[in-house]
Amino acid sequence: MTANEDALPLHRLTFAAPGPPQHTTLPDGSPAWHFTRYDDVRQVLADDRFTRALLPTKAASPLTDTPDAMAKQDGTGHLRLRHTAKGAFTPRAIGRVMPMVAETVDRFIADLADHGPPADLVDHYTRPLPIAVMNKLLGIHDLDDARLLRWTELAFPEPSVPEDETAEAAREFTEFATRLMAERRRTPGPDLITTLVQTADREGGIPEPQLVNFVTTLAVAGYDTTVTMLGNALLYLLDERPQDWTRLASDGDEAAAGALADRLTHLIPLNDPAKRFNPLRASEDLEIGGATIRAGDLVTLDRGAANRDPAAFPGDPFADLFAPLEHPTLAFGGGQHYCLGVALARTELRLALHRLATRLPNLRLTVPVDSVEWHTSALTRSPRHLPATW
Repeated sequence: MTANEDALPLHRLTFAAPGPPQHTTLPDGSPAWHFTRYDDVRQVLADDRFTRALLPTKAASPLTDTPDAMAKQDGTGHLRLRHTAKGAFTPRAIGRVMPMVAETVDRFIADLADHGPPADLVDHYTRPLPIAVMNKLLGIHDLDDARLLRWTELAFPEPSVPEDETAEAAREFTEFATRLMAERRRTPGPDLITTLVQTADREGGIPEPQLVNFVTTLAVAGYDTTVTMLGNALLYLLDERPQDWTRLASDGDEAAAGALADRLTHLIPLNDPAKRFNPLRASEDLEIGGATIRAGDLVTLDRGAANRDPAAFPGDPFADLFAPLEHPTLAFGGGQHYCLGVALARTELRLALHRLATRLPNLRLTVPVDSVEWHTSALTRSPRHLPATW
C-alpha cells in the first residue's frame, strides 16, 4: 500500500507490484523479510515452521491482547482451541444455519423498506445484522443485541475511546461468557456455546480462561468481519459499480451472488493494511521464493499485493466481479491460522448483498464517496454512515 491512503475507500488502495522477497524494517526497528508474491505468501502461511512473533506493541484490546487469546497461541495449544469449534464452522454446519441467517437478513431488509427512504444503511443494516446473527448462533436469549454490540465494538475500539471504557466492556463480556458457559454445561442447547463447552470438556487440556476468551473473540470476529466486509462492499457497488448492483438484483442465481461475494472479499482488504503489522518468526532455516530464511528471522506478508499478483490472477481483477477466482484468496489467511469463520462470513455476505439487491434494485447512495466518514478500529475501517435512497 502506498502512503497517504488512510482516507481512501479500501477498494481504491494500491499495492506494490509483487516481486521477490525483500529486506524491510518493522516500525520498532526490527529487520524482517517481506513477501508480496502470491505463491510465496501462500507458502509462508501454510508452513507451520512460521509462528506468531508477538512483538511488543500497543495493546489493541483487553480481549485480544492477553496471553489467553487464541491469537497468542501456536502449535498444540492453538490447534486444540481451533478443534473445539471446527465442526461448528464447516460448510455443512453453516448450511444448517443458513435458513436462520436468511431469515435474519430478510427481517432487517423488511425493516429497512418499512422505514422508507432516505435511510442510513449502516444504522439499519450493516451494523445490526451481523450482531443479530451472532446472537442467534451463540444461543444468547437473555441479552439484547445492543449490549452485545457495545461489547464487540469496544473489543477493537476507535482510538478516541478511553482505555478504562474498553477494559470495563472486556470485563463485562468475560463475566457474561463465563456465566453463559456454566449455564450451557448445566443445560445444553443447539448452539455454538454448547458445542464449544462439550468438545473442550470431553477432550480436556484447555484452560478455562482460554476457552472463555475464545467464546468472546468468536463473537467479536464474527461481528467485526461481517460489518467491515458488508459496509465496504456496499460502498463500492453502489458508488462505482451500479451496473453490477442491477445485475445482482436481476440474477436469481445465488451462485452468481456467491462468486461476487468471493471476489469482493478478495479485492477489498478485510484488515486495513495501514493498521497493524503481524510478523511471523521462522523456527528453523528454510528457503522461500529464492530467499534463505534463518531460524529466528521475522517475516511480513502483503496479502493485498499477493491477491493482485498477475501470475495468479491474470488480467484486470476488477473487470468482471462475477467471475470465479482463479486461485483461493489469501484474504482469510492460511495454514493453522486460517480464519475459522470463512464459511459463515461468505454466507452472510452473499445473502445480505443478493437479497438486498433483489428487494431494493434502485438502491443508491445520496452522498459522494469522498465525503464518507470512516469508523476506524484497531484493525479495520468501514463506513460510519451510508445515506441512501431507492
